[in-house]
Amino acid sequence: MTSHSLKDSLRRFLQKRTVIAASDFVLLAFAVYLGYALRLGIIIPRYVEDWLHVMIGLPSITVVIFALTGQYITIWAHAGAEDYIKFIWTYVVATFTFLVINALLKMAVFPKTSFAITFLTGIFLCGGFRSSWLMMKSIHFRQKEQRLKALIIGAGEAGALLARDLMHNSSELYPVGFVDDDTQKSGRQVSGLRVLGNTSELREIVEREEIKVVLIAIPSVSGRKKREIYDILAPLNVKVRILPSLRELAGGKVSVSGLRRVKLEDLLGREPVRINLEESMNYVHGKRVLITGAGGSIGSEIVRQVIHNSPSEVFVLGHGEQSIYILNEELGSLGCNVPVNPVIADVADEVSMTDLFSKHKPQVIFHAAAHKHVPLMEFCPREAMRVNDLGTRTIARCAGKFNAERMVMISTDKAVNPSSIMGATKRLAEKILEREQRNYPETKYMAVRFGNVLGSRGSVIPKFEQQIAAGGPVTVTHPDMKRYFMLIPEAVSLVIQAGALGHGGELFVLDMGEPVVIREMAELLIRLCGYEPYKDINIVYSGIRPGEKLYEELFYDENSVNGTLHPKIFVSKIKMGDPSQDSDIDDNLEYALRYPDKSLDILKKLVPEFTHE
Repeated sequence: MTSHSLKDSLRRFLQKRTVIAASDFVLLAFAVYLGYALRLGIIIPRYVEDWLHVMIGLPSITVVIFALTGQYITIWAHAGAEDYIKFIWTYVVATFTFLVINALLKMAVFPKTSFAITFLTGIFLCGGFRSSWLMMKSIHFRQKEQRLKALIIGAGEAGALLARDLMHNSSELYPVGFVDDDTQKSGRQVSGLRVLGNTSELREIVEREEIKVVLIAIPSVSGRKKREIYDILAPLNVKVRILPSLRELAGGKVSVSGLRRVKLEDLLGREPVRINLEESMNYVHGKRVLITGAGGSIGSEIVRQVIHNSPSEVFVLGHGEQSIYILNEELGSLGCNVPVNPVIADVADEVSMTDLFSKHKPQVIFHAAAHKHVPLMEFCPREAMRVNDLGTRTIARCAGKFNAERMVMISTDKAVNPSSIMGATKRLAEKILEREQRNYPETKYMAVRFGNVLGSRGSVIPKFEQQIAAGGPVTVTHPDMKRYFMLIPEAVSLVIQAGALGHGGELFVLDMGEPVVIREMAELLIRLCGYEPYKDINIVYSGIRPGEKLYEELFYDENSVNGTLHPKIFVSKIKMGDPSQDSDIDDNLEYALRYPDKSLDILKKLVPEFTHE
């Protein structure tokens, strides 16, 4: 800003302050006149001198105290209840100060009745003058024809704050009312706006009020309820915006800027897993923690959650240097005060892993490194076994040899009755983990099995979004294809909880709710992007790819699964068979890696339940 513009801004600011101060003086002087006139008559020649002293003294002292307490730097067009409460208290103090000075100096006779009239009239006039700024802004706000009519769903605290923010600030939207399912609020007013009905009347309200934008302002609303609301609104040609969840809202602040488009994960229709991370992560406090696959979607989220629980040191291991570099940059920008050491290495490289463990002796290991892409691994069975199985064996053995306290491995629902090479290698990794538990009983080994995660690198959602952006078509493998889905933070919370619950040798599985039909997910995503499925963007079926199943399973045998302290987390022991055959895994694994053309046959031998065409 130039010195000239700075001077102009300062001049305008001082002019506004002067106008308000002068208005206060005039209004208070008039209040004094009324106080004398209504008590002693319109013509008050006998009390002219007293009246003049009070008329000059009271407004002068009040204006000075107002200035000292910041009344003239308040932006009254945006003032809230706390500003008006402060104004009243300041006015009381100013009036009391005048009475004390008048009593000490005996300037004027000020009858009690005249004082009462003056006091109340002064509050009414000065307070009304201040509220007129808000009223004028509100009138201006309502008269702007270019604004879009908005309906707020949720007349609670978040909805009320959002309505006030919309009315007090420049925005393309103005709210016409609320919708809320609380029957006690129906027909009543919140923040000056009427509650027009409940969500069952949403269609009628939108059409009657000619609503253009609907704002969902219930941060704690369930995914199922969001989906119900969205299904009502989808055919009505209105924009839908939503406030983030309570977890996403920074400091709980609700504002127009916090509104965003509805995302697919908002509409999953299942409740997130609730875990007390503070209690769950006691086992990483003050410990040296190693996260493999730290550059991936799951691994990087484990890093983010772990560093908030004060480990002594964190080692982030990845094979791709770019992903680890990006993670380090992110942690640096967040002001992370935990030592984070990047490690670029291959988990299947025994020399590198032994060197890492011998030098730094990590106490807690989260093993997220793996090849996860099902179709790609169908063409690369040896590489899948090298990373997923040899890598797991290498990390698990180092953990035992160097006295790590516990190791948590991430598995997948594709390991249950696997039909893909990727799923079979993860099943074998579970068996390897159970074998190492027997070899190193002092280290607690455990695995966590869950389904697909939204937002991960291997998720189908980014692919759908790219296809929609290109104008379609969206490719779905089969109209009946189903998958379990969860959010990355939920998946990581489960991994962390497993580390707290496990005593060694467990396989943890999350109750992931109902599976999602991929075709329905694609249709919903097209609508979220503002298009109509099969009309604007077509959906075509490409056929089931090698290794894929129509639906995934979470358990081998639901009857053998036990509950845990958490109602949505289940546990079963990882069983691989006769311990005397442990050495067969090593012999066959090394043979498969030495002779790539034999890898698939060896994998079928080591995982008998593996069905592969």
